[in-house]
Amino acid sequence: MYRVIILVRNRHVTMSKDVTRVNKNKYSVLLPTYQEVENLPLIIWLIANAFEQSGYNWEVVIIEDNSPDNTEEAAKRLQKIYGENRIIIHSRPGKLGLGTAYLAGIEHATGNFIIIMDADMSHHPDAIAQFIKKQEEADYDIVTGTRYVEGGGVWGWGVYRKLVSRGANYLADFMLGLGVSDLTGSFRLYKRNILEHLMSVCQSSGYVFQMEMIVRARQFNYSIAEVPITFVDRVFGDSKLGGKEVLMYLQGLFNFFLQVSN
Repeated sequence: MYRVIILVRNRHVTMSKDVTRVNKNKYSVLLPTYQEVENLPLIIWLIANAFEQSGYNWEVVIIEDNSPDNTEEAAKRLQKIYGENRIIIHSRPGKLGLGTAYLAGIEHATGNFIIIMDADMSHHPDAIAQFIKKQEEADYDIVTGTRYVEGGGVWGWGVYRKLVSRGANYLADFMLGLGVSDLTGSFRLYKRNILEHLMSVCQSSGYVFQMEMIVRARQFNYSIAEVPITFVDRVFGDSKLGGKEVLMYLQGLFNFFLQVSN
């Protein structure tokens, strides 16, 4: 763990500071963490490098849920490396859910745009610049990453899991008619005020939460754009997706279908 952080430190100090942008926005990346001690130093370095290369103003808000593997200590070391203006840590007493993690992150964020992504290396920060450019094209309210259009994909999954995921998203799009190809994706860019509004009306938890965010966004006629991404299965740690989450997704999909149909 210590050697990884030293590598991050050495790479960080050599990054170019010469890139500037006319874009005056600030982008806050929300990173909920639970047992991500191996992944956190790597994903923070990748995020920092992506922003330094693109020249956009940024910060990362780490929402730490009292991980038993010393993730919080790793976060504090990273804060010393990058500075308190770049790395903000909000510690919570335990796992309180993804939705509440985002709410806590928004409270501590200072950006006018919010980026949500996973801390487990599933989402490559190189796509952030593409999200921002897409948003600027037509002042979109939301830009979401998708695995299911040309240029997107999944790496590290078996055929069965790919079929289940693709089938779940196809079924949801067919039943709800939202025109979004990846409803369960958790790599997105929001205008801050849009995210705050959606969070105030969403009632779901777990993996249904991401789908409900798009359902509500369509109800309020918020504009949504998609950017193809490659999802990479986590290298360190265990997946937090299980049979309970799949059942919750199907129940949520049926409930949303009834709402949309009425």
